Amino acid sequence: MTKDDSIPTRLEGKSMATVVCWFLGLGSLVAWNSMLTIADYYYDLFPNYHPSRVLTLVYQPFALGTMAILAYKEAEINTRKRNLFGYILYTLCTFGLIVIDLASSGKGGIGNYIGICVLVGGFGVADAHVQGGMVGDLSFMCPEFIQSFFAGLAASGALTSGLRLMTKAIFDKTENGLRKGVILFLAISTFCEFLCIFLYAYVFGKLPIVKYFRKKASSEGSTTVNADLAVVGIQTADNDVKPERLSNKQLLLQNLDYAIALYLIYVITLSIFPGFLYENTGSHKLGSWYPLVLVAMYNVWDLIARYIPLIECIKLKSRKGLVIASISRCLLIPAFYFTAKYADQGWMIFLISFLGLTNGYLTVCILTAAPKGYKAPEQNALGNLLVVFLLGGIFSGVCLDWLWIIGNGKF
Repeated sequence: MTKDDSIPTRLEGKSMATVVCWFLGLGSLVAWNSMLTIADYYYDLFPNYHPSRVLTLVYQPFALGTMAILAYKEAEINTRKRNLFGYILYTLCTFGLIVIDLASSGKGGIGNYIGICVLVGGFGVADAHVQGGMVGDLSFMCPEFIQSFFAGLAASGALTSGLRLMTKAIFDKTENGLRKGVILFLAISTFCEFLCIFLYAYVFGKLPIVKYFRKKASSEGSTTVNADLAVVGIQTADNDVKPERLSNKQLLLQNLDYAIALYLIYVITLSIFPGFLYENTGSHKLGSWYPLVLVAMYNVWDLIARYIPLIECIKLKSRKGLVIASISRCLLIPAFYFTAKYADQGWMIFLISFLGLTNGYLTVCILTAAPKGYKAPEQNALGNLLVVFLLGGIFSGVCLDWLWIIGNGKF
């Protein structure tokens, strides 16, 4: 550690940086959450193609494969270009969904479905660039920044669910109401992505506290921050002798418990959410609103849970405790099965709320605890490695989600 390890108490911009991190988190998942939230529209257009499951399965290999490559090469990558590329790709792909719908006049068909799948693959590539890049970047800054970023991720789900319920209520009784609501919804999502490009390019890097942490990271041997520092007029000294740092393998071995816990959290969550909610919960009094309400409840509690670790007395810090809590969530699989089969919608709403609560809480606890005690380049690398396991858990969960179809009588 360097002599400048303590954070200056009067450094300006911390509150603003926390807010910007929230919006950057929002933008890094709002496009994908839009896809999940308008699944009712795609089930109407493509009733035989299992949209929520297929699109998620298309998305994840691109996200995981790209993230694995970027994590391996993270020390050599220009973080500024990486993050900007991700947000720009998100914006273009979200806008592309509107173009496909308008060009086809809202019709189904295999051609349009393939086009949507291509754009969803683009979402996966963008996710790997943004989520890994931002988590790596924020891992050597204040823990509040990474907490705020992940709160923004959850807020993207809550926001999209709220907007979707609102647009459904407004347009539900009008001609082509479902389609009109979806187009308005995607337009708002595209604007959110565009806003993130502006915030990252022109606001975040100019804040004094962000410049302080990036200068400190550069002094500890990090080269990933050089482009961001150059943009704000800070030149870094060229040093041919690279300072010693732990290798990716050493970092992973030291934090294998965190990595496995994060993997398990998302295996369980994505094996239930969202495919099970759309296809395996049956018919209830809420009718077509039922899956939307379930998705909204998950997203709201996931968001609330990501703020709970800010209260120190109830933040789970024990490494063993985090692993045990992550493993114990496996009990949610039989709980959802029996609730869907025998219980009413009230119990299902309670259960999906608990799924969101534990997902958000444990994610933030792990990702704020893991980077402590390392140099900036190691924290950046560890942040990227943990995102690989997070995305690996999502991919595994998405694959396991198909097992719910067994016994339904159709594929």
